[in-house]
Amino acid sequence: MADLLSIGLSGLSASKTQLSITGHNITNVNTPGYSRQDASQATRSPQFSGAGYIGSGTSLVDVRRSYSEFLTSQLRSSTSLNSDVKAYKSQIDQLDSLLAGTTTGITPSLQKFFSALQTAAEDPANIPARQLVLAEAEGLARRFNTVYDRLSEQNSFTNKQMSAVTDQVNRLAGSIGSLNEAIAIAAANGKQPNDLLDARDEAVRQLSGYIGVTVVPQDDSSFNVFIGSGQPLVVGSTVAKLEVVPGQGDPNRHEVQFISGGSRQGITSQITGGELGGLIRYREEVLDSTMNSLGRLSLAVSDQVNTQLRQGLDLKGGVGEALFGNYNEPALAKLRVNAFAGNSNAQPVLNITDTSVLTTSDYLMEYDASGPKVRRLSDNQLMTVTESPAGTLSIADKNGVDQGFQVVLGNPAPAVGDKFSLQPTRRGAADIKATLDQADQLAFAAPVRAESNLQNAGTGAIGQPDMTSGPSPISISALQGLFGSNGATLTFTEPDTVTITGGTAQFRSVDDSTTPPTVSYSATATIQPGQSNSLVVGDANYQFEFSLSGTPKDNDRFAMAFNQSGVSDNRNALKLVDLQTKQTVGVDAAVNGSGFSFTDGYGELVERVGTLTAQARMDSEATGSILKQATDNRDSLSAVNLDEEAANLIKFEQYYNASAQIIQVARSLFDTLISSFR
Repeated sequence: MADLLSIGLSGLSASKTQLSITGHNITNVNTPGYSRQDASQATRSPQFSGAGYIGSGTSLVDVRRSYSEFLTSQLRSSTSLNSDVKAYKSQIDQLDSLLAGTTTGITPSLQKFFSALQTAAEDPANIPARQLVLAEAEGLARRFNTVYDRLSEQNSFTNKQMSAVTDQVNRLAGSIGSLNEAIAIAAANGKQPNDLLDARDEAVRQLSGYIGVTVVPQDDSSFNVFIGSGQPLVVGSTVAKLEVVPGQGDPNRHEVQFISGGSRQGITSQITGGELGGLIRYREEVLDSTMNSLGRLSLAVSDQVNTQLRQGLDLKGGVGEALFGNYNEPALAKLRVNAFAGNSNAQPVLNITDTSVLTTSDYLMEYDASGPKVRRLSDNQLMTVTESPAGTLSIADKNGVDQGFQVVLGNPAPAVGDKFSLQPTRRGAADIKATLDQADQLAFAAPVRAESNLQNAGTGAIGQPDMTSGPSPISISALQGLFGSNGATLTFTEPDTVTITGGTAQFRSVDDSTTPPTVSYSATATIQPGQSNSLVVGDANYQFEFSLSGTPKDNDRFAMAFNQSGVSDNRNALKLVDLQTKQTVGVDAAVNGSGFSFTDGYGELVERVGTLTAQARMDSEATGSILKQATDNRDSLSAVNLDEEAANLIKFEQYYNASAQIIQVARSLFDTLISSFR
């Protein structure tokens, strides 16, 4: 009876274990990362009898988990990709709403400012209209400031979120290291610790949601986990860590460092995937360039408006004052250069020289034994650096196109090994401000006027002169000297000659047949009577273009003089209005001077962000579908099915009862055998 009893006991033990495994599956139906387990059975070695081999029962061979390394790896990579896109999308959605909003964007304020200018130009002596221009200028500057503040807050949030994510990465890496150690010890006994393996797989999956990882299984059943370009985050039970620190080239732009033992390595540019990768990708692809684009636009608005105002006359006949503040103030110029940690005491400053050709890129300046090297970071192009005068660096690209700024080295000069981050436009929108508070100081009048002599016998008519070239601000004494204290006189002599007298101004002509074109000045010019003739007068510093039409008679005269009072003259105001559509932003000298107007420049920024936002939304839907599919594929193999487990409960309960019945039969037979000897 011993054999029958042993067989029954083996079945009882096997069915009890199967019931325990089934119960374990059911109770872990909601445990993240749990893989359904089952036991494999085999017959025990049979015993030989005279009639042949007779079975001796069953034994449990292994408790296995339903697991596929391929499906798990697929889920891990899908999680990393989806988390990257979600982090990117959550940030760019906010930016898109900010820039394109009718109440939060720049366009409405720009339109109000130029609308106020148009109204003031229609009645240049109207003080309330002028005051409205000042109010709208202040509103425009504040709108730039506000948008920059929102972008700065987003940058600060990104820094904080990067720190929070790296804390989670370090926590999970430590957990994986501990699980590696426990699994290696357990696996040394020859069997796999299923629950520990599930816990580690789930920890790695969660880790992939924070940062892209590469997993390499080892012979002792442990995992080595790598990040970035191959940095070992977890090797067996040894765990490295990540730390977020202020950037070397920009303290406001935090960077990720990989710490292993006593060494540190910056890996920000190498991180991909996961929430951390999405945040870094958003900052590099969108946030930085948006802040630079907005800064470039604000610098262009400030420069162009100020330049034009200082080329006109105000209500008192004085040279116009700047409407916006000086963007090259020493304190502002200093903020555009960030010295790297470990530099010498040198602190260069960056001055804007031409806002129309500024790019939206940052630059890296490094010093070696041969001098400064400047690289444009948007395309990694090495720039041409010219030092003239001594201590002042001018920057141009490989085609000789000026980058719109100069670097003043100062004292002490940079030393070999010094590095500097150059950000010409980053803070432009933060620093713009309206400084003019006197409405009568708005220069709406042009500096020079012309008129025909009332005694002229012919039909000749002279147009008002337009200053096409001149300094900003203009000089009243220079203009009075150019046209004489009593004004210059243009006298027509038949059949086609005009002579200018009464000042130093002369007619300018250009001979395009030579290279470069030859520029010359003369007191006389030739016209075609009966047609509209375009003429230019002035000198090397000032040039004024005007028209002379109709048919003058011999000795007909025209006067051209400094516009002494400037009252009710709106020509400079109209030039200010024209700035709204003039191409003054991002002018590319290599492409026939093409560029953007203020409105188009901002529109291009909004369009770019909008396109990237739409792409991010499509990517989010696509990666969400991929993640769901990967999750479903993994669950179809590994997840617990309660219906199946309920059926197993019934099956193994019957198995247990049947095995118990075998034991009961063996006992009954044994009792019968014993009683026969009594």
